[in-house]
Amino acid sequence: MLEMKVPSPGESITEVEIAQWLVEDGDYVEKDQAIAEVDSDKATLELPAEASGIITLKAEEGDAVAVGAVVCLIDTDAEKPEGGTTVETYENPGDEKGEGNAGPDLDKAAASTKDTNEKAPPITKETYASGAASPAAKKILAEKGVDPKSVKGSGRDGRITKDDAVKAVPSMGTAGDGPRGTDRKKLSMLRRKVAERLVAAKNETAMLTTFNEVDMSPIFALRKEYKETFKEKHGVSLGFMSFFTLAVVRALELYPDVNSMIDGDYQIKYDFKDISIAVSGPKGLMVPVIRNAENLSFKGVETEVKRLAIRARDGKITVDEMTGGTFTISNGGVFGSMLSTPIINPPQSGILGMHNIVERPVVKNGAIEIAPVMFVALSYDHRIIDGRESVGFLVAVKEALENPIELLMNNDVKGALEL
Repeated sequence: MLEMKVPSPGESITEVEIAQWLVEDGDYVEKDQAIAEVDSDKATLELPAEASGIITLKAEEGDAVAVGAVVCLIDTDAEKPEGGTTVETYENPGDEKGEGNAGPDLDKAAASTKDTNEKAPPITKETYASGAASPAAKKILAEKGVDPKSVKGSGRDGRITKDDAVKAVPSMGTAGDGPRGTDRKKLSMLRRKVAERLVAAKNETAMLTTFNEVDMSPIFALRKEYKETFKEKHGVSLGFMSFFTLAVVRALELYPDVNSMIDGDYQIKYDFKDISIAVSGPKGLMVPVIRNAENLSFKGVETEVKRLAIRARDGKITVDEMTGGTFTISNGGVFGSMLSTPIINPPQSGILGMHNIVERPVVKNGAIEIAPVMFVALSYDHRIIDGRESVGFLVAVKEALENPIELLMNNDVKGALEL
């Protein structure tokens, strides 16, 4: 019998949460088959089977399990049965998923029959009267001041369950015919950690935001002329992220205080630029890191952005790929955001927010023209970054984006794009 223990997802992580079992108790699993998804405070990872055999689960979904703890057993001596499983399914009277809904006590009794394969006694109208509330439901309804007669039970034979009572809303007048249900779901460990870090950033930093606008016409012209050639040559699109990343690298060289962090009474400055890029993954916000962005070309940035985005989307991003970072770029514009105040990604001291591009009237050489304009925002920790550095940094980003050929390409477009 093989004991499968929780592996360490990364340094400083001491526990994980069982997000979802991908197999059921008693299933036959193959070696390296994904059997569970586990949440750490940084990422969601798949747990592969260490051997082939029949599995016995030792933890429930939602359980917090210490690194090194046993989460399942695998009987490696068991032979693979025909059909791939040895579990006989018991259909408990209830909903289509086989989950009982006749009340806590009866559900518990029904669940115990899964171990003995003995069928639970049938539930009849004589067991509970139609429209009656379970003890737990009755208490909740009483606290809410809700008449049980006004609640439609979803349990067996119309019995009012605890869930029905939780969802019941006291009458505040004439109710409409639309649904009024609610859904209570525990946040994943990753989501809880993100929430904790965001609140900490607001509470523990002297965060301030400064704004500016960028005329994107020069970048539009470059992309229009070279986008297809760039993609054919390198296999990736010439997007906006490479321009912004290289503009940020240049600005960080001019204003190194923005590329630093505070540690107690000390300021730590970095001589490298590891740029975090905030992306939306299936499990929530993820911030993979482009390492040593100062050494990358337009092709290098676009290739790395694509690689990290795909890994985040597919849930394959690792803790190491999201650890560190000296500055963050967040692109809310892909969702249509016009303007926002991004929250610092601690322990970093600055984050640049990109937004949507909208045609706006601008004044050029004394005349009004229509140009594609993006609002940009820099949130920074005022404890170590003063107004001169923050405003100067954002102006430097603006200048590079509005004059990319000179400031980002050294007046050699094809050389910079490696065409």
